[in-house]
Amino acid sequence: MKFIFSVGLMLISSVAFGQDHRGFVPKFTVSEKTTHKIPNGQEFTFGYLEVLENRNSPNSRTIQIPVYVFKSRSPNPKQDPIVYTVGGPGSTTMPSAQYMNYYKYLDDRDFILVEQRGTLYAKPHLDCPEWSNATHKAILTNLDTETSKSLFEEAAQACKSRLEKSGIDLDSYNTLESAADIHELVDVLGIEEYNLLTISYSTKIAQVLLRDYPEKIRSVVMDSPLPLEANYDEESVINLLTVLYKLLSDCEDQEPCNNAFPDIKNHFRNYLISKTESPVEITITDPATGNPRTFRLSGKDLIAVFTLASSGAIRNVPFEINKLINGDLSSVEKQLSYLFEEPATGAGIGMRLSVWCSEESPFVDPLIVEKEKSIHPEVKGLSPAVFESSICNIWDVSGMPIEENEAIESATPVLLISGEYDNETPTKWAEQMSENLSNSFHFVFKGWKHTPTTNWANRCAMNVANDFFNNPNVRPNPDCLKEIESPIFKTNSP
Repeated sequence: MKFIFSVGLMLISSVAFGQDHRGFVPKFTVSEKTTHKIPNGQEFTFGYLEVLENRNSPNSRTIQIPVYVFKSRSPNPKQDPIVYTVGGPGSTTMPSAQYMNYYKYLDDRDFILVEQRGTLYAKPHLDCPEWSNATHKAILTNLDTETSKSLFEEAAQACKSRLEKSGIDLDSYNTLESAADIHELVDVLGIEEYNLLTISYSTKIAQVLLRDYPEKIRSVVMDSPLPLEANYDEESVINLLTVLYKLLSDCEDQEPCNNAFPDIKNHFRNYLISKTESPVEITITDPATGNPRTFRLSGKDLIAVFTLASSGAIRNVPFEINKLINGDLSSVEKQLSYLFEEPATGAGIGMRLSVWCSEESPFVDPLIVEKEKSIHPEVKGLSPAVFESSICNIWDVSGMPIEENEAIESATPVLLISGEYDNETPTKWAEQMSENLSNSFHFVFKGWKHTPTTNWANRCAMNVANDFFNNPNVRPNPDCLKEIESPIFKTNSP
């Protein structure tokens, strides 16, 4: 059966397909109540995919995963839709539904948004407000390392206990299960062939799908890919420093930037080292109480002048670094003022913990993690690990088999997209993956950071992805690529 969605389908209450050996039939049930308001004129179907929480247990309960199916704007759409899910792990895909007018992909084919299990609009949602409250308290009260560690351990235990008391099986929230959810959705909807669009963490879901369920996959876009075989928790600090110093070297290669900020790479490194040895103290008035709060910032904090910069602001980084070096802390003070806002809700944190503690932490060498905390004097104390081992010990989910830490091989057409200054998923990872993806292309967007296809200020990466979906065996070459050049770094105040 070809994949054809029409208004008529909106009247169907549910679709079922493929009974498994336990007798459970995954199904898709249409819902009139949506997660977000959809732009007028955009035809769509919204509903919930019902799947087993634990596919290995005959007594498993079922869970619900929200899905939008947006109908193509073309009167004759191609019959291979795009399935899209975002990163995280723990992030929600559903807010993208509000912006379908801007998505180029709908000009040619249907576009399906899939929420990952355990995230904000899924049922259940693995939220951890306890963790967000701990983060807020730790930052605002300048807790010492040991006190902060205890605070987060208590938060993890409280969140775990609450979620398990509600009946949630924390072992069932991982990349393998999320990939199986998409596989079952494709079957339930009767799709014969489809394309995948994934970003950041969800590129791991794409890799699992290519390995375990390749039959219906026509092509895959991996924006800012995270290889299965990469050990993020061993590399994140050195990746950060490598990309930062590349940017500053690029500044030095531009005559105006080098003249304005000579030898800025060494100056900034020395500045960070000096502030690690003798932290900067900044006092901000708490708007809620009127009382002053003093923050002590070392190199690992001040490097945020780069990490917090968006792709659109990357040209300002050397200018902002020079302000720091010369004692102008106005930008830092502005960032600190945001800390007084209410703590986050903890959306998806439980999902993030389950994924990370089952499939990232088990493959990390703790000796490397500890070494990385101390061998870089400019950011001494900055941990490369997303979660410390004590947190994963508390979360206590089962570790994944070694296959989940090994590279996949595939001949399916794959487009890899990287941002030149992305320290979270550096270009070297996509280059590494391309060696095992025999029918792949790799694009590096100069001057951009993480997830270029979501750069709304410049949708060139989206155009590249869409051209690839239309002809996945030919290297995309849209006109916009000619306009992507290295940034001209800012040297003067406006």
